[in-house]
Amino acid sequence: MRNNVKNSHSSIVQNEIIENRILFIRGQKVMLGPHLAELYEVETRELMQSVRRNIDRFPQDFMFALEREEIMRISETVTSLKYHKIVYAFTEQGIAMLSGILNSKRAVQVNIAIMRIFVRLKQMVLAHKELSAKLAELERKIEHHDTAITAIFEAIRQIIKEEERPKKKYGFDTGR
Repeated sequence: MRNNVKNSHSSIVQNEIIENRILFIRGQKVMLGPHLAELYEVETRELMQSVRRNIDRFPQDFMFALEREEIMRISETVTSLKYHKIVYAFTEQGIAMLSGILNSKRAVQVNIAIMRIFVRLKQMVLAHKELSAKLAELERKIEHHDTAITAIFEAIRQIIKEEERPKKKYGFDTGR
């Protein structure tokens, strides 16, 4: 398991690997203990021993155990999870806390890479929200313009109907 993580020139861990390990569970972006252990190049049990020794640093909003149904649902795509009795999910704050209890140089570098990706994901979400707001505003404007355009077409149709009506003739008809 230790050699599954590839090094890159710009980062100790490729961003894509980290991004693929971030999951959305219980309304939060999290990373799972086995995945973090792989990134830190330690055994999952070593990671969890460090966490248990410092459990007061990991309240429920930093780390939580997944229920069996959640593990089974996730394990449809991550088959290695089936073999873990308990799987812990770490929130962004929990991952940041790991850097304080894991003293290896690799752990610090991996945490920096993970935090940068979390920041980038937040920026992407903000940009998405701004784009969504701008699209909604544009839709409102177009809707208003649609109403105006429809009124213009209706006026044109009325003018065309009036042009098509037979004109009343004025004056004397010579019968020619």
